[in-house]
Amino acid sequence: MKQKDDFYSRLISIVLPLVIQAFMLALVSATDAMMLGLVDQTSLASVSLGGQIQFVLNLFVLGITGGLSILAAQYWGKGDHEVIERLVPINLRYMVIVGGLFTVACLLFPSGIMRIFTNEADLVASGAAYLRAVAFSYILCAISQVYLTTLKTTGRAGTASRISSFAVVLNIIVNAILIFGLFGAPKLGIVGAALSTVLARAVELGLSVVALRGKTAIEIPDAGTREIVIRMRWDRLFAAEPELTRDFWRYTMPLLMASLVWGIAYTLYSVIMGHMGSDAVAANSITGIVRSLTSCMTRGLGNGAGIIVGNVLGTGNLELARQYGRRLTHISIAAGVVTGLVLMAISPLVCAIAPLTETALGYLQGMLIFCGINLMFQSVNHTVLDGVFCAGGDSAFDMYGNIGAMWCFSVPLGFLAAFVLKLPPLAVYCIVNLDEIVKIPAVYLRYKKYIWLRDLTRSSAK
Repeated sequence: MKQKDDFYSRLISIVLPLVIQAFMLALVSATDAMMLGLVDQTSLASVSLGGQIQFVLNLFVLGITGGLSILAAQYWGKGDHEVIERLVPINLRYMVIVGGLFTVACLLFPSGIMRIFTNEADLVASGAAYLRAVAFSYILCAISQVYLTTLKTTGRAGTASRISSFAVVLNIIVNAILIFGLFGAPKLGIVGAALSTVLARAVELGLSVVALRGKTAIEIPDAGTREIVIRMRWDRLFAAEPELTRDFWRYTMPLLMASLVWGIAYTLYSVIMGHMGSDAVAANSITGIVRSLTSCMTRGLGNGAGIIVGNVLGTGNLELARQYGRRLTHISIAAGVVTGLVLMAISPLVCAIAPLTETALGYLQGMLIFCGINLMFQSVNHTVLDGVFCAGGDSAFDMYGNIGAMWCFSVPLGFLAAFVLKLPPLAVYCIVNLDEIVKIPAVYLRYKKYIWLRDLTRSSAK
C-alpha cells in the first residue's frame, strides 16, 4: 500500500504543476489573440504569422531539452547529481546557439522572414516591426528552458511551474498596458506585445537561475536523503565531455527529428485547412485554442510520466518501472476520456459565444466533437509515446510514429481529400487529424515489448 501511496503522491507533486504550467501557456496565446484583435485585424494577423517563428523555435527547444530531461531524470533517480551538473552545460551550449541564430535572424532579416508567410505589404511591415522587437525573447527562451527542464527533473516541478505561471501573468498584464497605453504608458500596439514578451522571458530566466541555486532534497540509494545544490558551472560550457555528449545526442537526435517531423506536418495541416475557405479557417482556429486549453491535463501527464518513470529506471528497479508504466497508461486512458467528454460537453457553449457565421459555426461544432474523440487517443500517446518510451531512451519510436501516421497517412490523404476529391471542410479536418488514432495499435505493440525498460546511466560517467 505504501508503494501505491508513494506513486500517487509523486504523480500529484509532478503532474499537477505541469498541468497548471501548460494551461497558463495556452492562456497567454488566447489573451494575446483577444487583445490584438481589439486593436485591428492587421495586428492580429501579423502576430499570428510572426508567431510561427516561436513555433519553429519551440520544436528545437522541445527536442533538445527532451534529451536533457531523459538523462537527468534517470541520473536523479540514481542519486548522481554531479553528472546532471555536467549535462546542463552540454544542453545549454546548443540552446544558446539555436536561440542566438533565431534572434540574429529576426534582428537582421525581419521583412524577409515575414515574406515567407505572406506577400501582403501591410502584414510584412507590421510583422517585421514585431519580429525586430521580440527577437531577444528567443535566446532568453532557449536558455530559460534549460533551467526549467533541470528544475522539473530534479524534484522541483512545482517551482518551475510557479516561475512559468508568474511569467505568463506578467506577460498578460504588461501586454495590456503596452498594447493599449494604460496607466500613462505609451500606446505601442503590436510592438508593445513584443516588448512584454521580452520582459516576461527575461524575468522567467532570472527567476530560473535563482531557483536552480537553491537547495533541494535528493534520495541517494543506500545512503538516505540529503540536501544538495545543482551548480551551473559555466567553465564547463565548452568542456569536451565526449561520453556524456554522445549519450546526450543519442537520445536527443531522435526527439529533435520527431519534433521537426511533427511540426512540419502540423504546418501542412494548416495549409490544407487554409484552402478550405475563411469559414473553415476561422472554425479551425477557435478549435485549436479550445483544444490547447482543454488538453493541459493530458500534456502535463505525459511530461510527468517521463520524469516519474525515468527516476525509477535510474535506480535500476525495472520491475517497479514496469508497474509505474502500466499505472500511468491506465490513468492516461481515464484522463483522455474525461478530457474528451468535457470538450464535447462545452462545445455548445463555445459555439454560442464564438463570433462566427452560421456556416463556420456548423464546422466548429463538428470539429469540436471530433477533437474530443481525438483527445482520448492523444492522451495515451502523450503519456506512453512521449513519456514512458522516452524515459527509457526509446525516443526513436516517436520519430517513426510521426513519420508513419502523419507523413504516410494524414498528410497525403489530407491533400487528396482537399484538392483531388474536394471533400467538405469538416471531412478534411477529420482526415488530417486522424494521426493520433492511427498510432495507437503500433504504440500498444511497442509498449508490450518493454524495450523502454532500460537504465541509461553509466556507472562512471566521466
